[in-house]
Amino acid sequence: MHMDNKHSSGLQAVKAIFWAFFGVRKGRDHAADMAKLTPKQIILAGIIGGVIFVMMLVLLVKLVTS
Repeated sequence: MHMDNKHSSGLQAVKAIFWAFFGVRKGRDHAADMAKLTPKQIILAGIIGGVIFVMMLVLLVKLVTS
C-alpha cells in the first residue's frame, strides 16, 4: 500500500504541474496539493514537464520549417 501512495502522489504532482503550466488552479486544490506533495516531487515533475514542453516545441518547429 505504501508504493501505491507514492504512485498516486507522483500522479498528483504531474497533475499539479500540468495545471500550473496553464495558470489555472482552484485554491482548494492548490492547498490540497501543498499538503500532500513534497518540494522534491514538485521540482522533479516541473523539470520533466518543462523538458517535455521544450521538446514538443522543437519538434513542432522542425515539422513546420521542413
